Amino acid sequence: MTPPERPRARLVDADHPFFARAWVRWAAALAPLAWAALELWWGNPGWAAIFGGLGAWAFWALIVRGPSRPRG
Repeated sequence: MTPPERPRARLVDADHPFFARAWVRWAAALAPLAWAALELWWGNPGWAAIFGGLGAWAFWALIVRGPSRPRG
């Protein structure tokens, strides 16, 4: 007998109450991208790639895909 399947935990969960407001989702997605730009400006391409990847992931999860249920 197999145990019941648990829902998968997500690193960035757009359905979490913290991300209920649109401006919070936008800020959480754009902050790592801005930091990646600063790291690139300062000459650190490794850190820029890390923060750029995290920012792209957050942007996809929070803005493009967004919350699964309508707010209101």
